[in-house]
Amino acid sequence: MKRLLLLALVFWAAPALSEVVAEDPWVRPTPPGAKLAAGYLTIVNRAARPDRLVGASSAAAARVEMHVHIKDGEILRMRQVKELRIPAKGKFELRPAGAHLMFVDIKRPLREGEKLAVTLEFERAGKLSVEFRVGQPSQPHGHQQH
Repeated sequence: MKRLLLLALVFWAAPALSEVVAEDPWVRPTPPGAKLAAGYLTIVNRAARPDRLVGASSAAAARVEMHVHIKDGEILRMRQVKELRIPAKGKFELRPAGAHLMFVDIKRPLREGEKLAVTLEFERAGKLSVEFRVGQPSQPHGHQQH
């Protein structure tokens, strides 16, 4: 009976581990002396309920912030936000000139071809470890969904 209960718990918990998926995570290479780097990815929420990206961290930077671009007249301004909403059964794209992760006070330059370990924290799905590729995106980016 204990074995059946344990199996039931494993199968019940397993979908929660894969409700949120990171697609094509990448970060721009940085020149020597740079203190900032921008990261992008598409977050896919397979769950029937919306979720929120509420934090991110990486050993490669003092902190990782979530930013969006806001058009102010003819000027595009960057603004830090506390969360990014991921729709139920939907996607949210972090892309150049849109929402993105900002790696602040990076510890050394990021070179093309390297990998960068990042932990994303979601309100419902919890923590997700993601490996960002330093370079360019591997797929063309479409429109951002809210």
